[in-house]
Amino acid sequence: MNRRSFLGGATALVTIPTATFASKMTALTAQPASVRIAPPEYPETKIWAFDGLSPGPEIRVSQGSRVERRFLNKLDVPSSIHWHGIRLDNAMDGVPGVTQAAVEPGESFDYAFACPDAGTFWYHSHMKAVEQVERGLYGVLIVEEPDAPDIDGEHVLVLDDWRLNDQAQISDDFGNGHDLSHGGRIGNVVTTNGSTDRVLAANQGDRLRLRLVNAANARIFTLGLRGMRGWVVATDGMPVEPREAGQPIDLAPAQRIDLIVDIEANPGEDAVLLDFVRGEDYAQASFRVTKSGPGREAAPVPLPPNPLSTVPDPAGAREIAVRMEGGAMRWLSEADSGHGRKSGRELAGEGLFWALNGYAGRPEEPLAKVGRGEAVLLTFINDTMWPHAMHLHGHHFFELDPSGRPGDFRDTTLVQPGDSRKVLFAAHNPGDWLLHCHMLGHHASGMGTWLRVT
Repeated sequence: MNRRSFLGGATALVTIPTATFASKMTALTAQPASVRIAPPEYPETKIWAFDGLSPGPEIRVSQGSRVERRFLNKLDVPSSIHWHGIRLDNAMDGVPGVTQAAVEPGESFDYAFACPDAGTFWYHSHMKAVEQVERGLYGVLIVEEPDAPDIDGEHVLVLDDWRLNDQAQISDDFGNGHDLSHGGRIGNVVTTNGSTDRVLAANQGDRLRLRLVNAANARIFTLGLRGMRGWVVATDGMPVEPREAGQPIDLAPAQRIDLIVDIEANPGEDAVLLDFVRGEDYAQASFRVTKSGPGREAAPVPLPPNPLSTVPDPAGAREIAVRMEGGAMRWLSEADSGHGRKSGRELAGEGLFWALNGYAGRPEEPLAKVGRGEAVLLTFINDTMWPHAMHLHGHHFFELDPSGRPGDFRDTTLVQPGDSRKVLFAAHNPGDWLLHCHMLGHHASGMGTWLRVT
């Protein structure tokens, strides 16, 4: 058995009344399902899934059109749907306790919103996400550009890992203190679109668009290309100036990256999306080359820009520091958790191992109150021994390099241990918006706060 089996053991945002769409909404149902993840000698794995699929059904719409879905909860636990990366009305963001009440078993909630940006997005549960996303409650939302790029084909590749026991069932140790206080929940079975052996067809010379989504709980995928030449054309759904895809390519939990690749492998060979682990490389997805074609000589042209993709003026921007603290090897000495300051030992007894600016868990008051249209400069300071994928709801931000130059336009940024990262954005979207680590166990054990845009 190999790694694929077991390893060791400023567009306006408008609220539309839900009732307007109630009679014609397509249902999107969270329900139990069984799928084949482990090899055939093992039983199927019981998961939770949207419409019984892993990943959930792909939702594909054109830029500017609406998504309208009636979420039906057929699980025996509360749930919700967060539409990750979409600039939508705050009431549609899908965060229980912040933007809506949790959807109870047997109940429903109507989501209806416009999609102002073209790009690769996804949706997932935001209720006890460390468990519900791990059990399979996620899918992909593609918003297509009016003018498609010059390509021969497109593939959406959802990367995930699963922690399965010796009966190929999802291990239910979601409160595992080691995971929560270290790097998060890392699985022992890795999949692409729910499969441990994703093989696709291609021709030599084909130009393909690969939409990569990291749906894993905590794993950072370290990727590379073999038998194909690639360019990065979008990050977290937002177009960037095409650049050669260097190796390795780090893809943190919740991040997406769009690649344009030219297949260079010869007929009879495989072009491979590689995953590097501990000095070895594995096939995350393979393209079996059947015949040769003419190919293209020119590099891909940029994708059309989305609205609100202009870099805000950093002069006079509101500066907010976000200091990440705690975790194994740099344990919290103390922090507030809503009931006065407590010692790190006391907080650990409550399952809290991380803090942002000295607060463990979601505070009652926002990290900051920001005026609509105000430029905001966030500085993430990682005082821990672990990487963190910091995600801001309702907005995208520009990552700044050490000299202050804007780089990729993202909704999730990876901050390495002992490092810092500045990001700049315009607070265009009113409401209460979460800011948290998307290593989902880190969020569940203290690393989450929120901003209010007024």
